[in-house]
Amino acid sequence: MKRFNSHGKLLLTGEYVVLDGALSLAIPTKFGQSLTATPINEPKLIWKSYDEEGQIWFENTFLVDEITDSKHPVNDINSRLIQILNAVKQLNPNFLNSDNGYKVITTLDFPKNWGLGTSSTLINNLAQWAQVDAYKLLELTFGGSGYDIACAQNNNPISYQLNQGTPVVKQINFNPAFKEHLYFVYLNKKQNSRDGIAHYKANKGNIVSYISEISHITTEMSSSTNLHDFEKLINLHETIISKITKQIPVKSLLFQDFAGQIKSLGAWGGDFILATSKNNPTSYFKNKGHDTVISFKDMIL
Repeated sequence: MKRFNSHGKLLLTGEYVVLDGALSLAIPTKFGQSLTATPINEPKLIWKSYDEEGQIWFENTFLVDEITDSKHPVNDINSRLIQILNAVKQLNPNFLNSDNGYKVITTLDFPKNWGLGTSSTLINNLAQWAQVDAYKLLELTFGGSGYDIACAQNNNPISYQLNQGTPVVKQINFNPAFKEHLYFVYLNKKQNSRDGIAHYKANKGNIVSYISEISHITTEMSSSTNLHDFEKLINLHETIISKITKQIPVKSLLFQDFAGQIKSLGAWGGDFILATSKNNPTSYFKNKGHDTVISFKDMIL
């Protein structure tokens, strides 16, 4: 049996503009996904996917010959998985190229609607198994900047930047002295990253100066030593991305009366936000209907 594990992800700075070369701050999470592959003497994949509660949320059996058929329309989990496995075989024709097969089990340890990387952790696990480049596999399937793959592969916070399309990943020491005042809040809405990216590309216009500003904010936030400065940088970052995407910042939209600062993470409009608060803000967000509030130490690897 082979076993692989990948970390989930959160993008603290550089959402959207990471696609165009902005320096971004990303953090692997304690939550992730594992994959085990046990050989069997039949040319098929017996696939089961378990959620964080141990319940099966997807299962199917594929003949190995099916995987080379890329004509399936990608309109459900089944066809998406076939598309991914077909892409794996494009990168490594020797993968699943025998009379044997596997019993495959994937296990999430976070709710799949949280947006922490159900897809990216699967991509990275499959890439490890097939010994292919995870970034190339992502490009052939879901697309995106690749920061989520970098998080899947790293055990520490990272800076991430695309240099002419090539990922530049550096581990950094992001362990702020004020971390007890940082919280992650789930907005009860799964955001489709591909839709968010499409909206960004349609509205971004000339963003050269903004990319430089966001890169500077990333550097400053990564080394920030006090909460006050960190909050000012959050506010500035939200203002810039709001101008680029022509969207209203989440604090103005939903939490105008919140005492601290709030920053969207990843595609705006869903998934997690980062909240700064001198006191535990759980009761505030629960009163607003958001029951999932996770401290920095409980979220970050």
